[in-house]
Amino acid sequence: MKIIVTGSLGNISKPLTATLVAQGHQVTVISSDPQKQPAIKAMGAIPAIGSISDAGFLTDTFKGADAVYAMIPLSFTEPDLGDYLRRIAQNYVQAIKQAGIGRVVLLSGWSADLIRGENTEDVFDDLKTSLTIMRPAAFYTNFYQSMDLIRGKGLIGKILTLRYSGIGALLTGKTGLLMGNYGGNDRIVFVSPKDIADAVAEELLLHPEKKTIRYVGSEEMTCNQAAKIIGEAIGKPWLKWVLLSDKAMLQGLKMAKVPEKLAETLVEMQAVMHSGKPLENFHRNNPKMGKIKLADFAKEFAEAYHRSN
Repeated sequence: MKIIVTGSLGNISKPLTATLVAQGHQVTVISSDPQKQPAIKAMGAIPAIGSISDAGFLTDTFKGADAVYAMIPLSFTEPDLGDYLRRIAQNYVQAIKQAGIGRVVLLSGWSADLIRGENTEDVFDDLKTSLTIMRPAAFYTNFYQSMDLIRGKGLIGKILTLRYSGIGALLTGKTGLLMGNYGGNDRIVFVSPKDIADAVAEELLLHPEKKTIRYVGSEEMTCNQAAKIIGEAIGKPWLKWVLLSDKAMLQGLKMAKVPEKLAETLVEMQAVMHSGKPLENFHRNNPKMGKIKLADFAKEFAEAYHRSN
């Protein structure tokens, strides 16, 4: 098969490309970075350099392909995340129609249907092609974005430790934490990007007549259990996950100079996680869990954590 993979050589697209090439498919990888061309070729795939913001480029690249894996990377620089997501989704739909693609696997999220600002699944509703929507749970790789919080360095780190862990933790050097307006004992399904890639590779070879939805997860636990696994891997067994109010989370994002609409969307995303509704939907669909557990990822995380210290 001729398959288009979007997402450059990211956390999902790289292992997905490796799997598809190993299966003997002709794989074209879309990347906006010309410097990725050698790495893409080295994997046995064809690089297509351009932007998913360019519907004409997408159409030209899609022509002649049998299937497309479509993903929209989150942007933390766009002032209106929802507007950006829908704009890119419309580009995909236009290109899929004009190129006559028969099979599409779309990356979404396990709470996307519950969040106004993030949900673009409906943009694909009028496609006549075979469509599967992937709804992966919370990525293991999101922990990389919290490295500074986990380290607890500097004045802010000391203030947070004092506020949420007490003077004893501060005096004994037990700094660092995770936080958000979901956390604590909230039960969450976490997922490895490699397990997502395996699921996408399976779906690309199928051709259901009706739109299908597939949830993907690797392991379920509370946020504090996850924090403990990460903490033990990096030598901070005291690490915990503090649950903030929506208001406190929004204030923190604004203090970090996150654009207002984007901050509101991020708070809404985490509030939905805290509500437990995505977990209910996940259990209702009862998907088979992936192979890679958080303890496996924690070893990789620990290497990166200590390497960047």
